[in-house]
Formats: sequence, structure tokens, C-alpha cells
Amino acid sequence: MTSKTPIQLHINGHRHELEVEPRVTLLDALRDHLGLTGTKKGCDQGQCGACTVHIDGQRVLACLTLACQAEGRAVTSIEGLAQDDGTLHAVQAAFLEQDAFQCGYCTPGQIMSAVACIREGHAGSDDEIREYMAGNLCRCGAYPHIVAAVRQAALEVAS
Repeated sequence: MTSKTPIQLHINGHRHELEVEPRVTLLDALRDHLGLTGTKKGCDQGQCGACTVHIDGQRVLACLTLACQAEGRAVTSIEGLAQDDGTLHAVQAAFLEQDAFQCGYCTPGQIMSAVACIREGHAGSDDEIREYMAGNLCRCGAYPHIVAAVRQAALEVAS
């Protein structure tokens, strides 16, 4: 029998106390233990970017991060981007306006990476956006719309 470890996670501004096995990933803690299913499980190997979240403002792949590694740090998932009144983050709104999704499965990870891409200052050109968003795959091929959405959101955030 594997022992469980008590941990405290700070997710989207809320404190959560959990008891998890030491091998539980942040992705599984979010989805299976906390019911935050917006972060998607794609490849579960760190190759697709569908599980992208932010820890202390830095993008990370939740499938490769143990939940215990996030203890005491600020985790933001897709559910935490919108304001409390429901106003969408600029990137979320731009994804809607630019029709930057088809099936939508990769969208949460794409949005989380786009927010970080803009915050990191890597949205100066379409080529730069493509380079810094390269870790997020879209099986539907919505890349031109994703780049347009990131470009739009970067301009809105800058103004």
C-alpha cells in the first residue's frame, strides 16, 4: 500500500488541502482530486502542451510536474484566468474573436501558453509567436487563428 502525503496547493487564489500519493502529478491532482477539468490530459508525456498551467507565473507542463512540487507556490489553471465577475482574460476573448479553436481540446493549454508568451515578451512578430507557442500542438490545424489571437491579445495587453 502506498502512503499518502498531505499537501497544500494554492490554485487560482484558493487554498486546497489534499492527501495524495507522492507520485501524483499536478495534472491528476487538478482533474481527479479537485475537479478542475479545464486542464487537459493529452499525451501524458510532456509532448503536446494540453496540460499547460502556470506556477508562480511560469508555464509548466502539469503532466510532468508532481503535485508536491507545487506545494507553497501559486498555481493558475485555465479556470483561474477570467476575472471573478466572469470577464474573460484578453487572450480568452481573442481566441473567441479569432475563432482560434476547432475541437477545443488543446485550447486551454494554448491559452495558458499564449498568456505566458505575451507576459515573457515573445509576441513581437508572428514568427516569434509561432516559435514560443511551438510546444503546444493542435491536431485540427488552427495555427493561423491561434497566432492571430495571440497577436491581438498582445496588442490589447500592451495598450
